[in-house]
Amino acid sequence: MIDFRFPFMLYVYIPLTILWFIWIWRGRKQKILSETDSRLRSRLFNQMDLNRLKWKQRFLLLSMVMLVFAASGPQIGTRLAPLDRKGVDLVFSIDVSTSMNAEDVKPSRLEKAKFEISQMIRQLKGDRVALIVFAGSSHMYLPLTTDYEAARLFLDKIDTQMIPTQGTALSSALQTGLSAFTEDDSKYKVLVLVTDGEDHEGQAIDLAKQAASRGMIIHTVGVGTASGSLIPVIDKQGIRDYKRDGSGKLITSVINEAILNDIANAGNGTYVKFDNKPANFRGIMTAIDSMEKRTLKSHIYSEYEDRYQSFAILSMGLMVVGMLIPTRSKGDDTWRGRFVQ
Repeated sequence: MIDFRFPFMLYVYIPLTILWFIWIWRGRKQKILSETDSRLRSRLFNQMDLNRLKWKQRFLLLSMVMLVFAASGPQIGTRLAPLDRKGVDLVFSIDVSTSMNAEDVKPSRLEKAKFEISQMIRQLKGDRVALIVFAGSSHMYLPLTTDYEAARLFLDKIDTQMIPTQGTALSSALQTGLSAFTEDDSKYKVLVLVTDGEDHEGQAIDLAKQAASRGMIIHTVGVGTASGSLIPVIDKQGIRDYKRDGSGKLITSVINEAILNDIANAGNGTYVKFDNKPANFRGIMTAIDSMEKRTLKSHIYSEYEDRYQSFAILSMGLMVVGMLIPTRSKGDDTWRGRFVQ
């Protein structure tokens, strides 16, 4: 783990980079003594090795780069120390069935859900977070972690092509979500079910009741609108068609708020709706913040050692080498009152 005592010094690289590009550009555009006679110019530079001169300049430039890095005060983490955080285990179970491509919520149901979940993760402080994806089946996508940056990266990669088995198996999603909680203490565990609510199995409410009896909390999030939308069929070129039933009629996907309300009530949680309004996640975040927290063990780098000395020595070495590189050519001319051809 690396840190910097004076990180603002790294901004010096910006003007250095600009000057380097200007130097290269001017070197290609301009020629030394370009208006001088070619034979005289050749004689004047006969005792100078231009290739060595270039290497001399490169070493001096690298010396400056290392000197700036040393001035920023690089520090290396040397020891992991335990850190106690207060939080809960939070699992997001995200619907990735094709109906989540519907565009009644802009830009699409799934993209809206991902954005709102990302905002929720940004507000977490000591909680562990996990991600589950489901359609006709469900899979653990990211196990419980306190690395929120990694969680957002994984979240960004979710799409409706992840699970080939189509459908919306809410009960399977709940079962996988509950299995993500590996410890016995259930009262610090929260499952957030994010879907358009088209349950194709019908056992979700019973599972929510079982989870609530063990002290878990299940919140539900409905993504979509009451008017619904057609379900686009998407390939690499974009929207190719819209999903149809067996008789060829277009299918309109409508959010099923009734079942999501029932699941939330059975799981002692709350129901919120992700539509075209901003910041709809705050109801769930308020409920999570009001929960009793438990102590979660984690580790951070607690001790850092200054390492600027190594880079300063390297900078000095490069500078000395650059200064000592001779630019005189090995050839020798004899002056006899005139240049001898």
